[in-house]
Amino acid sequence: MANNTRARRQARASRALGIALTPKAAKYFERRPYPPGEHGRARRKQDSDYAVRLREKQRLRAQYGIREAQMTRVFEEARRTAGLTGENLIELLEMRLDALVLRAGFARTIAQARQLVVHRHIMVDGARVDRPSFRVSEGQLIHVHQRSETMTPFQVAAAGAHRDVLPAVPGYLDVSLDKLQARLVRRPKRSEVPVTCEEQLVVEYYAR
Repeated sequence: MANNTRARRQARASRALGIALTPKAAKYFERRPYPPGEHGRARRKQDSDYAVRLREKQRLRAQYGIREAQMTRVFEEARRTAGLTGENLIELLEMRLDALVLRAGFARTIAQARQLVVHRHIMVDGARVDRPSFRVSEGQLIHVHQRSETMTPFQVAAAGAHRDVLPAVPGYLDVSLDKLQARLVRRPKRSEVPVTCEEQLVVEYYAR
């Protein structure tokens, strides 16, 4: 029942934001590619500039499954970093441990990736890490704890079962899926990060 409720919630959020947030939500979204609610099919009035920026920020947040406070902190760091703030923002979000666990194919969704980290199944350079927001550094190795490798979710992942619903492994990750290992070989580039976002709108939202 809880899984069905969660799936419906994700499907509704996907329709509201105009982007499929999970593989299961993608199926609902294909059948009903319009916002939820009684007037979802109706032609809506033109959104204000603020509404457009807000929705883009919410879309980015939803793809990483993070709270507003977390997003704000990363934005402030991105703003202080040399380069384009919007690109910095997405690159920093992508270096979160839960995001890289997902990209590597160890999990099917960002929520599952976070759960694997919180339950202490994931290690970085031989040490357990239970913070999904942990910032992985270039060269660090992400791997599954030896005692967890035989668990069904990881056996399924090691067999490549999630690859059909996930984007191709990006170039900044070197993945040995059969060994349940992935190394961040370099900082991600915005053009490689598989998220749907017009980051300049997000920057404009926070700069308002």
